[in-house]
Amino acid sequence: MQHAPLNINFLGTGTSSGVPMIGCHCEVCCSQDPKDNRLRSSILVSSATTRFVIDTTPDFRYQMLRTKTERLDAIVYTHPHKDHIAGLDDIRAFNHFSKKPIDIYAGANTEQAIRRDFYYAFTETRYPGVPDLNITPIDNDPFMVGDIKVQPIQVMHHKMAVLGFRMGDFTYITDANYIEPQEEEKIKGSKVLVLNALRKEKHLSHFTLAEAIELANRLEIPRVYLTHISHQLGTHTAVSHELPANISLAYDGLQISL
Repeated sequence: MQHAPLNINFLGTGTSSGVPMIGCHCEVCCSQDPKDNRLRSSILVSSATTRFVIDTTPDFRYQMLRTKTERLDAIVYTHPHKDHIAGLDDIRAFNHFSKKPIDIYAGANTEQAIRRDFYYAFTETRYPGVPDLNITPIDNDPFMVGDIKVQPIQVMHHKMAVLGFRMGDFTYITDANYIEPQEEEKIKGSKVLVLNALRKEKHLSHFTLAEAIELANRLEIPRVYLTHISHQLGTHTAVSHELPANISLAYDGLQISL
């Protein structure tokens, strides 16, 4: 199947606290390297005719402003944690200029959280200017966003089921510490994999750096970028020297095309 050429813009590559972390004076949080400044994890996916984000972080407004994004067709959600949905209210600006609802693609647990946390967008008598949302439920079946085919991949974030997504030769997975073998099959053959690597020490719900590298190598992915990074991992420069040739730390503002 012929896939639409894609451009991926990394809007944020940090974990839930962002980097620098409030009140922290570690080497990473005090670093002058712009690559050590990480907003919460999200990407902008674009083809010639379609543009959508995966997740709306607490930094969503700033991410849209600094990338000069003036049009957005949809939002695709991985899961309902606050660092992935909290910025949804700022979709109002896109509603204002497009004069239409924004399409939302979300699993059942995320839809429930959105309807709860942004209840004012779903009341019968809506206050003028609240977010205008058109929610499409998704599960494990492929769906289309404009001309982009999206294949969900279910991963586990401790005991929470989270969705990763494959679009053509590109796979994006964040907030995971286990992937079942049948879901790994959906990743195989990707040319580019984005995978979370929180820190070097074991974590309850995220892959460590070593675990992410082991998984990427086992799946034989030729190009891998690591995201959802905490200040505990180390500086971008120091960690980069430790990585295999085909694996890199992602950073805010990184763009790739495929």
